[in-house]
Amino acid sequence: MKKLFSIAILSLSSIVSAQAAVVIIGAPSAADISASDAKKIFLGKGSSALVPFELDENNPVRTEFHSKVTNKSDAQLKAYWSKQVFTGKGNPPAKVSSAAAMKSTVASTPNAIGYIDEADVDSTVKVILKP
Repeated sequence: MKKLFSIAILSLSSIVSAQAAVVIIGAPSAADISASDAKKIFLGKGSSALVPFELDENNPVRTEFHSKVTNKSDAQLKAYWSKQVFTGKGNPPAKVSSAAAMKSTVASTPNAIGYIDEADVDSTVKVILKP
């Protein structure tokens, strides 16, 4: 019985931790964007004046973001960008190492956008989309 209870608790805790609210952020003066625009921007499609920044690979917030916005897993995203680079169609967004680095970069770079966990949002950035 104790084993079953432990398994149930562990299952619930993993579900809760996977439900982090990811938000796309911009400088405090940034305008809101649509989910389809965000997908295009983060996949390097179309011509956008916005400059996307990514969190490092294997970051759970990055995984959650791409699952919700681009509908791509980490492996699919890696394959996508490998093909884009190989064919000369584009390069992946620049990477930052943490939520603090993302906020600093987005706040100080003109037309920059990125994503972080909603809990990390402060007055230095503006939430422009909640996917």
